[in-house]
Amino acid sequence: MNQSHQCLALVIAAPASGQGKTTATAVLACHFRQQGKQVRVFKIGPDFLDPMILKQASGHDVYQLDLWMVGEQDCRQLLAKAAMEADVILIEGVMGLFDGDPSTADLAARLDIPVLAVIDGSAMAQTFGALAYGLAHYRQDVTVAAVIANQVGSERHYQMLIESLPDDLPCYASLSRQNETTLPSRHLGLIQADEITDLEQRLAHLTKQLTINDSVQLPSVTFFSQQKKSHLSPLKNVRIAVARDAAFSFIYQANIDLLEAMGAELQFFSPLHSEQLPKCDSVYFPGGYPELHLQTLSKNTMMHAAITSHYLANKPIVAECGGMLYLTESLTDKEGNHAPMVSLLTGHAVLQSRLTALALQEVTLNSKSIRGHTYHHSLFETECPAIAHATNPNGKHCHEAVYQQRRLTASYIHFYFPSNPAAIAELFLP
Repeated sequence: MNQSHQCLALVIAAPASGQGKTTATAVLACHFRQQGKQVRVFKIGPDFLDPMILKQASGHDVYQLDLWMVGEQDCRQLLAKAAMEADVILIEGVMGLFDGDPSTADLAARLDIPVLAVIDGSAMAQTFGALAYGLAHYRQDVTVAAVIANQVGSERHYQMLIESLPDDLPCYASLSRQNETTLPSRHLGLIQADEITDLEQRLAHLTKQLTINDSVQLPSVTFFSQQKKSHLSPLKNVRIAVARDAAFSFIYQANIDLLEAMGAELQFFSPLHSEQLPKCDSVYFPGGYPELHLQTLSKNTMMHAAITSHYLANKPIVAECGGMLYLTESLTDKEGNHAPMVSLLTGHAVLQSRLTALALQEVTLNSKSIRGHTYHHSLFETECPAIAHATNPNGKHCHEAVYQQRRLTASYIHFYFPSNPAAIAELFLP
């Protein structure tokens, strides 16, 4: 029997990237936690980096929501589960509110969750109101409940911004200009949370810069819990070693949850620092930033030997994006620094100055389709034959290859494991 759970829920969106969605979401999470509220945060789209910051701010794992990759039913289930314990659910959008297919607006409309629009007002005055009005009225099926004025320069500036708003669109909160406290970024997006040594202090300082308009009442949302999916246990007692450190950190929490739900025993290890694999039946190398750790990864030849031994024993390995680059013959960073890697895959990977791929992906392996996405700045030059190429739901010319050698499956695709548990089980099953 379905049960309903009600709580405050907001989609934190913006007119474009770079307006401060992640900062606003993180600061709101900190604010509500300071009030003693239970907060759960989600991220729309396949991003890995923003959730790292948001996990620190909320104190809980952050899950991805995406109508295509995750699916509407699983999105509803994830939110309903969170609503069972949460007082507040914050959902950070992706790109601009109406950008992409599916867009942030699509998810807000489909799930009937109001939008809180973050607008960077640093270089505008009355145009702030026009932009807010456009966001609120562009689509009738999207409810923009209020706005956040970001990068406010002064009290006078704030007054100009809010006076420009239509009467039915209030300003719920404002954030003053951020300089030293801004969240740093690099080529794939924000810096990983673990690399920002003063993240707690930055978030605390940013939260002090937040002003809430208590007169604005935001609506609650009712979520209906659905019957929980029951997974068989095809990976019961299968020991999976999962690479996780500063070089390999792009792991969906939903992937970890699924492997455990299917009975797998997970053991985490560090290709940067461990000299041996844990005792395991299978190995999972997720994506990350191996190019930032060339020499450390290259010099850890004990780990190379352990991985090679596992591979030659015909045991399963799944390697995604940065995990795949680690298993090539060599990797070259943007500055031209070059280092040998594990050399299971014939070929060389080279970081480029510009983005080389960004797209949702779906690939069929063993007659089973798996969904995910690709996002990278490198090129892999190889003569390895691909056993499959992915398709893109938006018709883009981005069709990532999947390579298989012995029991190794490697690709630039970051697989979203819950999209097909049976297919994933086959990849890891000894």
